[in-house]
Amino acid sequence: MFKAIWRELFYLKTHPWDLSMLTIAPLLIIIILSSMLMEGKPEHLPIAIIDQDHSQLSRKITDYLALNHSLHIQLETNDQNEAEDALNKTQVWGYVLIPDGAEKRLVQGQDPQISITYNQSFFSIGNTISSAMLQSTAEASLDFLKNNHLRNNIPYLDISAPHIKISPLFNPTLNYELFLEPFLIPALLHLIICCSIAFSVGQEMKFKTIKQWLDQTSLSQAIFAKSLVHTTILFAWSLVWLFWLTVIRGWFIAGNVLLLLCALFLLYLSYALVITAVTLILKDLTRTFGLIAIYGGSSLSFAGVTLPLNNAPLFTQFWSNLIPYTPYVKLQTEQWVVGSPIQVSIPPFLLLILFCLIGYILSLFCLKKISKQAEI
Repeated sequence: MFKAIWRELFYLKTHPWDLSMLTIAPLLIIIILSSMLMEGKPEHLPIAIIDQDHSQLSRKITDYLALNHSLHIQLETNDQNEAEDALNKTQVWGYVLIPDGAEKRLVQGQDPQISITYNQSFFSIGNTISSAMLQSTAEASLDFLKNNHLRNNIPYLDISAPHIKISPLFNPTLNYELFLEPFLIPALLHLIICCSIAFSVGQEMKFKTIKQWLDQTSLSQAIFAKSLVHTTILFAWSLVWLFWLTVIRGWFIAGNVLLLLCALFLLYLSYALVITAVTLILKDLTRTFGLIAIYGGSSLSFAGVTLPLNNAPLFTQFWSNLIPYTPYVKLQTEQWVVGSPIQVSIPPFLLLILFCLIGYILSLFCLKKISKQAEI
């Protein structure tokens, strides 16, 4: 086993491009994504206000929108066409329309016909500004009714609006660094291990070194040695990233750290073993990398992170259960953010072990078959 591991390390030492895939590429990914998401969430997003009412209500709404840290009033106008032109040019992400007579209708108990329009083609930004504009507009309208209109007309009436407490759990600030980065880094690093292990195994077949690969060790040790080297290197980079995110940035892990780390190691190992089997089966690196793009590249989309799987088609749910990243995402959410009991995360942990066993058995069968052909 040690000889097989040393052989793989020597291979990486003598092939700089393969080594850079396991060293420079992960470092760049960690630096780039950490820098992108360090601010937490987008703020001061430009919007427009179409004030056709020019009333105390419209001024109150403008003030509330200006005080919202998520928004920045880029344009104030009374021409809707001007605001829509700015929206189409992506100079603003949305606008609030306060039509003529809005205040009059509101105090008469009618619909003020205030409308909010936003660009939903950018999903996260659209959700952020829509929530911020709706909240600020509603609060401004309530403030106007309570402290301006009713107080001026019924000065002795002390009316209080009902207070409804909203408690977002586990990520109350809606921080993108806590939400996206723990998913994106493993998703990208597992793609790197897929490519590196495929190229390493593919080189053995291309240069007909299968027999040399197996001369000093058994089939199972040869498979595990190659997978363990690549897995350990990327896992070490993951530890660096976790140190950055938890110690430097201060995001604590709410659940069991050891279970989370073991699951992360099994995630990389499972992909390494599965792609080893795929490479041995296809015997063609071009087709192997094509399959990696489909199998590994779809992990983030089909794991239920960004797109929900509750009402997804049967094929989508089937494909989601074929990738090791899906149980890992479930376990990571439970142990990192939620702080679930360990027994809750045992099923996804066992699924990761199952993926490793499937990849190992397929690799063992294929390598045994190839080694016999090499002997002949």
